[in-house]
Order: sequence, then structure tokens, then C-alpha cells
Amino acid sequence: MSRMERMRIRPAKRLVGEIELPGDKSISHRSAILGAMATGATRIENFSDAADCRTTLRCLEQLGVKVERDQRDVVIHGVGKTGFRASERPIDCGNSGTTARTLAGLLAGQGFDSVLTGDASLTARPMERVIDPLCRMGAKIDSPNGRLPMTICGGQRLRGMEHDMTVASAQVKSCLLIAGLLADGTTKIVEPVPTRDHTERMLRWFGAEVSATQAGEARVISVTPVAELTARDIIIPADISSAAYFMAAAALLPGSNVSITGVGLNPLRNGIIDVLRDAGAELRVVNVGELCNEPVGTVRVTAMLDQGNSSETVRLSGAVIPVIIDELPILAVFGTGLRGGIEVRGATELRAKETDRISAVVQNLRRMGAEVEEFDDGFRVSRSMLRGASIDSFGDHRIAMAFSVAALIATGETEIGGSECVDISFPGFFDVLERSVERIDG
Repeated sequence: MSRMERMRIRPAKRLVGEIELPGDKSISHRSAILGAMATGATRIENFSDAADCRTTLRCLEQLGVKVERDQRDVVIHGVGKTGFRASERPIDCGNSGTTARTLAGLLAGQGFDSVLTGDASLTARPMERVIDPLCRMGAKIDSPNGRLPMTICGGQRLRGMEHDMTVASAQVKSCLLIAGLLADGTTKIVEPVPTRDHTERMLRWFGAEVSATQAGEARVISVTPVAELTARDIIIPADISSAAYFMAAAALLPGSNVSITGVGLNPLRNGIIDVLRDAGAELRVVNVGELCNEPVGTVRVTAMLDQGNSSETVRLSGAVIPVIIDELPILAVFGTGLRGGIEVRGATELRAKETDRISAVVQNLRRMGAEVEEFDDGFRVSRSMLRGASIDSFGDHRIAMAFSVAALIATGETEIGGSECVDISFPGFFDVLERSVERIDG
């Protein structure tokens, strides 16, 4: 597919078969970065081939880490916590907020200066959320407008501190936990609501001292520096955020029967399963086990969503929002098939993603004929019959994939503009989707 080609998608009859998906993007990022900080070689199986994760590998190479790649298998030759090498040029994080914010924590504790930058989308995203707490730990960071590019001055002595997070962000938490590995004393992070805990789980996998406790509704995560992290082999589960598009499509299309194997079922990531099931999808999780400190299993969607049993609106807000933040665009599409629709509130963070996802969802659903109300912190979608339309991805992979599912349940053909952006998280998405679909016209 050439750059900026418009992907055309026709309506579907149903989804069928067994679906294998690429490795989890969030876990892949963390496995590479923590593997680089460890002593020894970390072998990673099923590493995500997403553009963002490839960016993380390139950045690590730029910092003197040897990386071997063989399709989805990666070997990271760790340099230890402070064995990184200064880059002669700015470190380009591309479109990846996880790369930029997590590396900021790593680089704050190194003995050399670094410059982090990114593409037009990433340089428009807020970085004060990591700059401010890192500076309180003793880091010295220069960023004229609180965004990339930012210069991280090396040779600063970091101090472990307690951080009360004002934004529920796993990226910020990961940044501070990694900085905590390089600081004097214990670093504590207080989350107002829990966010995905892949970093904590993987830190334990590498031998770090990490604890998590509840303090009322808040969650307190503590990390105490250890002399070194020890390299360990890792197998990455399939990405549940990628699975969400196929789960929602199968629930919306009568007669669908799909199994998605080896999916990560982290309890702070699998909220999409509960939302779909509670809304009426017949969905089962089987073959549950554990892989490198992460729960995994097979997700089966075997029946059409029952639209007729309830006219109540599905309302999503509060603590569930960080758990399903990446799935909210596809849930907006899912809401068009619910008798009572869907309402999302408390999701202001969506406006600070690759694009303003609230605005993008609302604009595109209206183009397809849906009834949608926009709020500062979310949206309300009513049950609607969708029609094919010209859709703008706004360069956002999750918008492009969500509206590819909308195209399957619409009448007429839909065009997704800028569809190549799916490579950011899921290269091959359209091929997997096409293999899973049975068309109305055969």
C-alpha cells in the first residue's frame, strides 16, 4: 500500500476462524528497555513488529545497545543500568509516546547529555507530566514549551521520592519507576486509579524489588534500586488492544465465531472483555495460564450481540477508563450496535493521544450517519445504522482500525484515508481482517 492510499472496505457477513495476533506493543517496549538495562542477553519471542516498537529498538541501538532481530524474535544485549553510550545526534522517538517518556526516565540517570525528539504528532504531545517529577528527583531537563524536543542533562544525582500522580498514565509511571532504579533511596508512586502494570511485572521478572499496595482507592507502587537487573528470556503475549477490534466486530456481526489465541489478559488491560460481555456479547475466555508474569488465554466470541434485551445505555467512567483507554475508539463504534448506545466520560486523556481521539471519533461517526454527542471528556453514541463514508484517520492507528470495523457493519463501501498509519501498532492489520471476514456477496 502506497503512502496516503485510501483503503476501501466493504460490508461483511461475519467473522470466522482462529486469529493469531502480533505481540503486545506495551510489553514489547518494556521488555526491550529493561533488557537493555539488564546484565546479559535477553531473548524476546513474539516481539511486536509495530513501527513504535521498532523505534524503541533503534533508539536503544543509538545508545550503544546491540540488538539482534530475526522477524519477531529479538535479542537485547544488556549494558547494565548505566552502561549506555551518548548519542551523537538527537534520539528520534518517531510517533511513540511510550518510547519518549520511558527513555526520559532512563536517560535522566545517565552520565551524558541527550536530546529526545519525535515526529510532528509526538512533538505536539505534553511532556511536562514526566519533566516535572523527574526534575523533582534531581534531573535537569530543558524543554522550552514542555514538549519535545527536550534536552536531558547527564551527571545529575537522582533522589528517590514519593510522587502523587495527577494524570492516570502508565507511561509516566514507567518513566518514574525506571528513574527510580537509578536513584538513591526508594521511589514511591501514588496512582489515583490503577493503570496497566506491565512495568511492575517485568521489573520483578528481571529481579527488581517492586511492591504494590492499596491505600484507600489509590495504589502505591514502590521500587528500590538493586545493583543490577538480570537478563531473562521473555515470551510476549498477543496484544489485547489489537484483539479488541476483532472481538467487537465478531460481537456486532451475526453468526460470527472467532478464537483469538495467546492473548494477554492482564487485569489492568482486559477491561474490554468485561465491557463487551456486560453489554451482551457471548464471549468466553479459555486456556488461561501465565507467561513471564503475565496472564494469557484464548478469547472466543461465538455469537451475535443481543441488542434487544436492554435499552439501558452502557456508561463508562471512573477507574475503568485507564484500563480501556486504547479501546475507547472501537467501543464508540461498538456503541452504534447497542440498543441503548454507549456513553464515555472522564476520558480527557483521549485528547492528548496521537490525535484528539474524542474529536476524531465524533467527526467520523457523524460522517457515517451516527447520532453522537461530544463532551469535553468523552462522548455519547446512540444506536445507529451506519452508512459507508469517506473517513479520516487523522494519522491515528486506533482511529483507522476502529473505523475499519465500522465499515464492516455499514451499508456501502467505506474509504479510510491515511490507512497506512495502522503500521504504528499493527502492521498487517488489513490482511488479518480480510482473512477473517466472510463477505455478504461471497
